[in-house]
Amino acid sequence: MSATAEAPTTAEPAAETFSERLKAATWSDHTRAEHHGFTKALLDGELSLEGYTAMVAQHYFAYVALERVGRILADDPVAGRFDYPELERVPALEADLAHLLGADWRDRISPTPATRTYVARIEQMTDHPAGFVAHHYTRYMGDVSGGQFIRRIAAKAYDFTDDAGVAFYVFDALGSLPKFRTGYRERLDSLDLDEAAAAFLIQETRLAYQLNTEVLADLGRRHA
Repeated sequence: MSATAEAPTTAEPAAETFSERLKAATWSDHTRAEHHGFTKALLDGELSLEGYTAMVAQHYFAYVALERVGRILADDPVAGRFDYPELERVPALEADLAHLLGADWRDRISPTPATRTYVARIEQMTDHPAGFVAHHYTRYMGDVSGGQFIRRIAAKAYDFTDDAGVAFYVFDALGSLPKFRTGYRERLDSLDLDEAAAAFLIQETRLAYQLNTEVLADLGRRHA
């Protein structure tokens, strides 16, 4: 090297995006929910059809609340960024419950105490748009990601055909799921949040995972 040559420079590491920060801060909560005994039985193909049906029923109550709050907040500058009509799961859950329980399915299901607590928290997010995003992220990104594995396992374990019983996990309207997930993370990164709102969103995501884990624990005591 000549005396006048410049020493190589080291590029500054890219700043952590908000979606990366959110994932890192909630990873242990995500893992705890993913490795719960009830979830493990489901993923191992060892959960009874009764247990699977009970899970679908509890999902129904959670998504009715989540999508109702989403419609209320559709014009909010934060929550409205995640107004995806093509994501809505209630119609698919209704179809799954009709397949699993019959035409009178509405009379045969009720929320567990853990689900009622979960639903109540979701409904409180009407006044906290960043908190709504936390619950939206926790539910839908899980469905679009790991939910695809559950779809295959359940179809095989319970001999479902033509997606009957697993319509909840069918997202054909989204097109490419990897592309959708990338776009979703970009929306998270583009949110105009001050530090207090960002911290609240992260904390609410952790709470959403906890509440979901409590629903699974209750189901596990009953069915797994």
